[in-house]
Amino acid sequence: MMSKRCKYALKAMIRLARNYQKGFLSTSIIAEEENIPKKFLEQILLELKRSKLVNSRQGVGGGYYLLKSPDDINLADLYRIFEGPIALVPCISLNYYEKCDDCTDEATCILRHELVNVREKMRTAMIEATLTSFLKS
Repeated sequence: MMSKRCKYALKAMIRLARNYQKGFLSTSIIAEEENIPKKFLEQILLELKRSKLVNSRQGVGGGYYLLKSPDDINLADLYRIFEGPIALVPCISLNYYEKCDDCTDEATCILRHELVNVREKMRTAMIEATLTSFLKS
């Protein structure tokens, strides 16, 4: 299940996508319009800034904006930032691989083959779920 932190990040990013190339959005506006606690949103936006998905400008008229097109930011990007791996077990993760403690041979593991299929279906669906696709739904 997606955490509130990830859900709020997605909502904030969709709101920023709606405003793409139209200027800056303050945390107050995003928080109010998306019903996200402002302090929580500020932490989320800082993490998104560290991940180079958004940037900000200080001062009057400042706020946050997307660094990439909404077509180029997807659910997989956000999920990995806030939740970690998409894979259900560490031995099939593409970005966070770890050998399973209880597995003696990955090649003959009864779980591995099918869970790789599940991971690929989830990963593909999450990659296809761009900010633009959320705006269209």
